[in-house]
Amino acid sequence: MSPANEIVVPFLKWAGGKRWFCEKYLHLIPAFEGRYIEPFLGGAAVFFALSPKNALLSDLNFDLITTYNAIRSAHVDVSRLLQIHHEKHNPEYYYATRAHKPAEEISLAAWFIYLNRTCWNGLYRVNLRNQFNVPIGTKTDVVMAGDNFEKTSARLQSVDLSVADFEETIDTAERGDFVFVDPPYTVKHNYNGFIKYNDKIFSWDDQIRLRDAVVRAAGRGASVMVLNANHGSIRDLYSGVGEQTKLARASVIAASAANRSSVEELMIFTAE
Repeated sequence: MSPANEIVVPFLKWAGGKRWFCEKYLHLIPAFEGRYIEPFLGGAAVFFALSPKNALLSDLNFDLITTYNAIRSAHVDVSRLLQIHHEKHNPEYYYATRAHKPAEEISLAAWFIYLNRTCWNGLYRVNLRNQFNVPIGTKTDVVMAGDNFEKTSARLQSVDLSVADFEETIDTAERGDFVFVDPPYTVKHNYNGFIKYNDKIFSWDDQIRLRDAVVRAAGRGASVMVLNANHGSIRDLYSGVGEQTKLARASVIAASAANRSSVEELMIFTAE
């Protein structure tokens, strides 16, 4: 594999990330000639695995998109600030840094990556004042051996990045485009209280609005792949929309195989 074709490893740990999908199911993504469109970018695992030349990447999280923009335009400066965070990291420094969000793009990107790598379980959560409030985690490495921001920056050069609602992004899809849709959801309540629990993450009205946007995009000739929880309400919502396939993945990693569990997620795929 030439350096130009090497897979770029996502630099963010993201709740609900799709590295597991890339490891087991990437072959399910069809060949396409148009744009790669992803309206819930998150950690961008699928984008980096596919490395499409033409892409539209969006998310409603302003800080997330700002971070990708900064890596694209000034990765050396972001890396320099990240090294400073690495050298200073301790509990007192973490909470002091968490409390003071920078306004400038490069500093914000380094702040965002630092907190992502050192907070509890890589979780992104804000309070009612839109302040990041996740406690410190057990990880202490801020600068990773596998970091290659130069290569990450190169992969982002030809893409469009935007802060946008998913509907706005999906509505740009045209014939020949491939849309990868991975909304926020949990599989923890696959059988009990699914709608009530997930309403705090991604409301049922949003699920309906998403389904309608997927139907419109498919009607324009785009290929659309949706990953969602394998729950009866989701299966019913997408009844008659493309093909539904169950995907198994591990949910808990433990030293003993007896303590490991697996869950099923649902893939909905539409194509001409």
